[in-house]
Amino acid sequence: MKKKIVITGLGAVTPIGIGNEAFAKSLREGKSGISAIEHFDASLFPTRISGYIKDFDAEKFIDKKRIKRMARFTQLGVSAAKLAIEDSGLDFSKKDLSRVGVITGSGMGGLDVIEEEEKALLKRGPRGVSPFLIPMIITNILPGEIAITYGFTGPNYAVTSACSSANHAIGDALRLLRSGDADIVVSGGAEGVITPLGLAGFCNMKAVSRRNDQPQKASRPFDKNRDGFVMGEGAGIIVLETLEHALQRGAKIYAELAGYGASDDAHHITAPEPEGKAAIIAMGKAIADAEISKDEIDYINAHGTSTGLNDKTETAAIKKTFGDRAYKIPVSSTKSMTGHLLGAAAGVELIASVLSMQGGFIHPTINYETPDPECDLDYVPNTARDADINCVLSNSLGFGGHNASVVIKRYVK
Repeated sequence: MKKKIVITGLGAVTPIGIGNEAFAKSLREGKSGISAIEHFDASLFPTRISGYIKDFDAEKFIDKKRIKRMARFTQLGVSAAKLAIEDSGLDFSKKDLSRVGVITGSGMGGLDVIEEEEKALLKRGPRGVSPFLIPMIITNILPGEIAITYGFTGPNYAVTSACSSANHAIGDALRLLRSGDADIVVSGGAEGVITPLGLAGFCNMKAVSRRNDQPQKASRPFDKNRDGFVMGEGAGIIVLETLEHALQRGAKIYAELAGYGASDDAHHITAPEPEGKAAIIAMGKAIADAEISKDEIDYINAHGTSTGLNDKTETAAIKKTFGDRAYKIPVSSTKSMTGHLLGAAAGVELIASVLSMQGGFIHPTINYETPDPECDLDYVPNTARDADINCVLSNSLGFGGHNASVVIKRYVK
């Protein structure tokens, strides 16, 4: 029999709240975290809005000297990890730290550092480049920094698969725990690339919304008038344990991480395969891995990016996976409020799903105003809905055709 793996700690650093209480409150209220870009001059960009976390203060979580040697994604991720570990109540002074692993995801790593150090190179030559450039930009520095903070000597690495990074990391963590190679794994994702270069790249792909005059209405997944996603940033980190380990220490258990499935479209570098064939495979694998029937899924946290192609493809894949019952399953997109957190998205969205399960509600897809005939499911438009959630499917679909789905279940003693 498969070992049961449970979630015992949550750490959210998002555009709509830092910490579980603030994040859950914003989810229920349908709050938008999108605003005009102010941390650099975006006046020449066709898109001038983002989900930048203006109230994030790394010094509340990390020593000032270490902050200077961290890219923004690492600062966000280490901060979220601290929140998750504090929430878990773990006392590592009594643990075998070789049995604690860290697996995190990030799509783009330290892009902010690359931009700044390129300026230094051009201005002052090779000697002007920081000796910390390389360790600051690599995606695996985040799990490394978390391990350094706490002394964890178990399995430690990063996953990079664009917008699916955090779900792949969490899926790997699930398998690591089931295998018996660890008792605890800190997992999730972080991203912090709302920079001139990052924004210009997405603008020139025509992937992002240009609704600059209405920032809070720009991210509108499944709405007929959607015109692209909105760049966001943040981190969602969770603490996972084997059920046996969690029970031995009397841990608070949020939910069971029950299933994981992954696939690839093998179709296009950015566009999803039109029929969602591989997304169907990922969802099916996650449900099978959880050893449940499709009828037991009672909420889907969608990838729901607010792009023309993703939303209709994901809708089609859900309908082909669940048949007529798809119309009876509530589906909502956290990105309608946070924007698209890229490699961090799945970690934050899993936390959103757990908080919704705990709080007895389904958060809305805000800005859903005009129905799209190709997106005709129940997207929980604009207002949260009271609901008894027992089983959630959370999807991530990334550039490169990467698909990853996870299933969480209500924990029953």
